[in-house]
Amino acid sequence: MKTLFSGIQPTGNLHLGNYLGAVKNWVDLQDKYKCIFSVVDLHALTGNIEPKELHQNIFDLTVDLLAVGIDPKKSILFQQSDVIGHTELAWIFNCITPIGELGRMTQFKEKSDQANHQGTNTGLLMYPVLQAADILLYMGEAVPVGEDQLQHLELTRIIARKFNRKYGTFFPETKPVLSPTPRVMSLHDPKKKMSKSLGEKSYIAIRDDKEAVEKKIKKAVTDDRGIKNLLELYSYFGTAKKHQQMLDSYKAGDLMNAELKEELKKSIIKFLEPIQKKIKDYEKHPKKVYDILDKGAKDAQKIADKNLAKVKKITGIKK
Repeated sequence: MKTLFSGIQPTGNLHLGNYLGAVKNWVDLQDKYKCIFSVVDLHALTGNIEPKELHQNIFDLTVDLLAVGIDPKKSILFQQSDVIGHTELAWIFNCITPIGELGRMTQFKEKSDQANHQGTNTGLLMYPVLQAADILLYMGEAVPVGEDQLQHLELTRIIARKFNRKYGTFFPETKPVLSPTPRVMSLHDPKKKMSKSLGEKSYIAIRDDKEAVEKKIKKAVTDDRGIKNLLELYSYFGTAKKHQQMLDSYKAGDLMNAELKEELKKSIIKFLEPIQKKIKDYEKHPKKVYDILDKGAKDAQKIADKNLAKVKKITGIKK
């Protein structure tokens, strides 16, 4: 099977946008690829996060991933910083990556513009190079992404081509595996993608209790765009029959917002109940969680060591 790599930042609770846009796809792909998944803590350092918060987030995100279906018997799951080689390969890639390629990255421009270029750290600029190293350290042939992430993946392909032209063909041409789910939009601002950066009212976290789910859905925007967003969400968690009925009512102009929100609330709570039970079970046994990360790191390190040794020989660093 081909090798598939993907990573996720430990920057807070996993929410339904993360799940539908990425992690659900990861779970489904575990039987089709040799999957390597990473909690990319080094990437998280580009943001403003306190050490205690980061440490807790790493544990919580690992638990969330296990609870929604990432299976350590099928996939390698590890903490990025536990594997030597990610930053080393990133430095080698830095030395062949034109600065102009980084400056045009949409994510960098958006985040640096938000800060008015005040306090924008170098790590944010170099972020996609480390991302390329994350993927290519394992000779990743496939990466599951949403359409908004294609630019970063294209840079990975550009870096691989530049390396191969300079040193001879070595790295594969990584290809995207597009998520079948369109972008999940914010509950309170459906023009924008569901995101933790927009505040808690924007998203439903998989750890949200019944009261929180009800409150957030109750306050969700119900303009035309908002209703379409709620119907889209219901299509993933509700029944096909009921979704079609509500869709027909919407098209006829007689869909009751209260009914839609009530059905959506019930379907999401029903979906979350078994996941939250698994979360509690894992939290009662933290050693089991850390053992999974440790084993994943050891398995990932074997692959990383083998490939990095070849890179060092190719580049002349080692004989």
